[in-house]
Amino acid sequence: MSKMIDRSRIEALKDVLKALHRGESVEELKRKLRGIMEGISPFEIPLVEQELIEEGIPIVEILKLCDLHVELLRDVLHHGGIRDVPKGHPLRILSDENEYIIRLAESLSMYASILSRVDLSEAIEYLRAVKDIVAELRRFRLHYRKIQMMIFPYLERRGITAVPRVLWGREDQAMVKLRELYSLIEKDLADPKEYIGRVAEKAMEVSREISDLVFREERILFPAVWILFSEGEWAAIHEAAKGIGYLVPVDTGWIPSSKPVLPYEVSGIVTEDQIGKLPEEFRYAVLATLSPDTYSVRSEGDLEFENGFLSREEVEAIFRHMPIEVTYADGNDRVSFFSESIFRKGFTRAKTIIGRRIEYCHPPRLERFVRSVVDELKSGRSDYREYWTRLGDRIVRVIVVAVRDGDGRYIGTLEIVEDLTEIVNNPDEVKEKIIVL
Repeated sequence: MSKMIDRSRIEALKDVLKALHRGESVEELKRKLRGIMEGISPFEIPLVEQELIEEGIPIVEILKLCDLHVELLRDVLHHGGIRDVPKGHPLRILSDENEYIIRLAESLSMYASILSRVDLSEAIEYLRAVKDIVAELRRFRLHYRKIQMMIFPYLERRGITAVPRVLWGREDQAMVKLRELYSLIEKDLADPKEYIGRVAEKAMEVSREISDLVFREERILFPAVWILFSEGEWAAIHEAAKGIGYLVPVDTGWIPSSKPVLPYEVSGIVTEDQIGKLPEEFRYAVLATLSPDTYSVRSEGDLEFENGFLSREEVEAIFRHMPIEVTYADGNDRVSFFSESIFRKGFTRAKTIIGRRIEYCHPPRLERFVRSVVDELKSGRSDYREYWTRLGDRIVRVIVVAVRDGDGRYIGTLEIVEDLTEIVNNPDEVKEKIIVL
């Protein structure tokens, strides 16, 4: 989308918002707005609001207009190509999330404008509102996690890689800038006047970034995936999205008629008919990079798990390369599996313990204790128990977990042993290694 500023469109939009301020019908203004907003840049919205402030419309009144502004924008944001999306459908909910996000972004923009136009005492009051908005906006990571983990894999399977990489880069950039804004707000006010100005500038920048993302999704991404994805793909996205959660209430359930289809099950073919229906910006990206991904993730002899496929060799290697060691006793309290880590050794075990009663794998003085823990887990009184102990000079955490199937039925006990010596003995050094991703 172009970032060029169209003065005639800005003036026309200001006239509509002034009419809204005067109390004119929202439905009537929607009809006027529809033509004005065709092709509008997201950067023009906050500019209009700033100019309204400068022209004397009271700040309090402009803040009251926020929800009505979004009401006017709703028809523009929700592209005509996806208006037939049923209620409860994941794409409909993602679009509702965008409406919620743009409302917050617009509020942030307006408060940022106010910060630079009022005296210091008032600005500090408004700063609290900015902080609240930023805290709420930080939740928008949930929205982009769903886009990144559920929408993009289906595009990549079709060989459409440029769009996901560009959008993810912009999403990550917005998240980093939002984090910077939050950190800035949290700082002490050594120089309040300069500090307020920096917050206002950064808040405007964040608002523009987020608005741009919303428009890109609603104008380009969402119409495109609505054309490209099958109902089975949406069914899989719907199931996965529930696990991540939504930013908005979901009042209506959507029941697909097709079984879920995961990305690796998609052929990856984009038809000529589909290409012809895609938004122009998206179509160019597709034609530039289109090369379907035909890789088969499942090999002959692989074990099929709920979340993917692994060979026996891979399973054993993965356990060896974990920084933990586990021992598993089945529902009859007999040890049936244990792992050994290449990182640190935990308790001494050997293949001769396979089939042994779990309490007999411990000193006699601990047998009653182990038996009581296992019984507690089996009964459901606890889901897990955590203990700390020493092995020589090493500090070890032991977690004993009740393993249950999908129906909640107990099927075994898992003992997880983790060497946390370095973390316990050198917490400051560990903290210095922390990086924010």
